[in-house]
Amino acid sequence: MATEQIAVRLREELLSELDALVASGVYESRAAAVRAGVEAILALERRQQTNRAIVDGYRRIPPTAAEYDAAIASLRDAIAEELW
Repeated sequence: MATEQIAVRLREELLSELDALVASGVYESRAAAVRAGVEAILALERRQQTNRAIVDGYRRIPPTAAEYDAAIASLRDAIAEELW
């Protein structure tokens, strides 16, 4: 897989925290930590896009009363099954 190098500027406080993560072994290197951060941001954005699409779908075609009642009943059953 081809890669490309980029330059990133970070405030000293962020860089210190990043270096602490590397020093403690959480990440192998600064680059690995930055890659993990970018991957996490992209994964979060994909989930948010999916969530927005679901909400848009429900706005275009709202659930029927029967579907709503079934969802509430399912939620009540799930809560009742919790071990609290």
